Amino acid sequence: MWVTADGFIRQELRSDGRYDEARGARRSAYTGSYTVTGSHLEYVDDSGFTATGDLRDGVLFHEHLVLYREDALS
Repeated sequence: MWVTADGFIRQELRSDGRYDEARGARRSAYTGSYTVTGSHLEYVDDSGFTATGDLRDGVLFHEHLVLYREDALS
């Protein structure tokens, strides 16, 4: 599970290549698939929207978001 520092956005990257993103109290605000090549992620939302992300030093930079592993924030 990846989360923003304030915990508002939570992104679950599942092992089956699917993701589920919650925003505040809105569960499954965005869902879709993702692929990983090296440290680069390509997202395709179920609505067809695309996005990218990059893992650098244990931090996920997803478009304008900065997400941290949930266990790293504890």
